[in-house]
Amino acid sequence: MKSILKHKAFLQRTAGRLVFVAVLALVFTAFSCMQQKAGAVKSPQGYNLDAPVKYVLPLSLTEISGHTFYKGDPKTIYAQQDEDGKLFYFGFGDKDVKHVKFAGHGDYEDIAICKEQVIILRSDGTLIVFPFSSVRTNQAAAQAKTYDAILPKGEYEGMYGDEKTGLLYILCKTCKGDKKEKATNGYIFSLAANGVIKESGNFSIGTTAIEDLTGKKKLKFAPSALAKNPRTNEWYILSSVNKLLVVADANWNVKQAYPLKASLFPQPEGIAFDKYNNLYISNEGSNLAGGNILKFTYKK
Repeated sequence: MKSILKHKAFLQRTAGRLVFVAVLALVFTAFSCMQQKAGAVKSPQGYNLDAPVKYVLPLSLTEISGHTFYKGDPKTIYAQQDEDGKLFYFGFGDKDVKHVKFAGHGDYEDIAICKEQVIILRSDGTLIVFPFSSVRTNQAAAQAKTYDAILPKGEYEGMYGDEKTGLLYILCKTCKGDKKEKATNGYIFSLAANGVIKESGNFSIGTTAIEDLTGKKKLKFAPSALAKNPRTNEWYILSSVNKLLVVADANWNVKQAYPLKASLFPQPEGIAFDKYNNLYISNEGSNLAGGNILKFTYKK
């Protein structure tokens, strides 16, 4: 009799353990699904911001502050750093990085190539324009045009040149009135084939939507770069200070804000797409680590 009772108790304990294990498995599965679902919104569609290909830049580009491509061709990168008035050009993996002088010492923040012209943005809003053909002939400085006082007073870091329309989009990092308006203001210019620039309009990005998406009230949004996704026509706006990648629609309405890991993005200063829809973000370096460009391959 005792043997039967012991066996019955054993079966009950075993059944209880099996139920516990089954419940634990269900909880684990549900938690895993929740994690996967949460992870799915960490990156824009088609990209994985956690898995870049990293290209370490030479010492001369430790303080890289912007980069772009000629008509989206990723074979050659064109970049500038924020102290010397030099345009660097090279291919990924090249040991020999070439450069051309376009101006003297200054705080240069971004670069665009549009309509066969190279445009350099200085932090005070000054634009320096020279023919793309002058880059490899070492004539950039001699042929450069300077446009000062073309933008309202402020600090500027982000610029994008649209090859299709010939329009330049320049976004203010810190401008008077932005905080009161709860918006970041931008300015549009038309670029002629001879390098002449004319005012063409303006735009703004509401910061309230960014606050709502990030959960950070009184957020001081400070954009450092912008680019247009050639596949979706969405705007990708980078903020180094906020460690954010903000995505807006073609009309500048904010759709999403993606936090950037400081371990991967110590100081994100530049952003560009190539003609294959791949995304590139450049980080300024420091005394401890060099500058780099991170490539995020587009996947359908």
